[in-house]
Amino acid sequence: MLRKSVGLLSLSLVVLGTACKQESIADKITEEDMKAIQTENAIAGRLAKAEFDKEVHDFGTIAEGAIVETEFMVKNTGDSDLMIYEAKGSCGCTVPQPPKEPIKPGESAPIKVSFDSKGKPGAQEKTVTLKTNTANGHEMFKIKANVTPAAK
Repeated sequence: MLRKSVGLLSLSLVVLGTACKQESIADKITEEDMKAIQTENAIAGRLAKAEFDKEVHDFGTIAEGAIVETEFMVKNTGDSDLMIYEAKGSCGCTVPQPPKEPIKPGESAPIKVSFDSKGKPGAQEKTVTLKTNTANGHEMFKIKANVTPAAK
């Protein structure tokens, strides 16, 4: 009886220890997993659908070297959880921060995007691409800015 209790206590501690890790679902899902989820949901007629509050954000005129940020709101208007498992800017100067957890149908979440204008004088247009479990597997939006060159 005591041995069984100690075993259950040990098992409980292991479960609690692993449950407390702050890994997001995006850290665990591979591209193959996403394709399998998409296929399964498509067969069942349940797909996630991403709708953005805007497709383009224009920072206007900014000084070279400025780091500016904005937020895009994404709403899941589909029938299954929306998962974003990768987000990339078209260059290293554009850094998106998508939600780490799935977005439930009907719910919204912010995607923060920062742009570092250092070494980027002139008109700039950058694309953010999200790999998702939507019908086409990806979503995109853009940021723009007119960067005033720094004095030399």
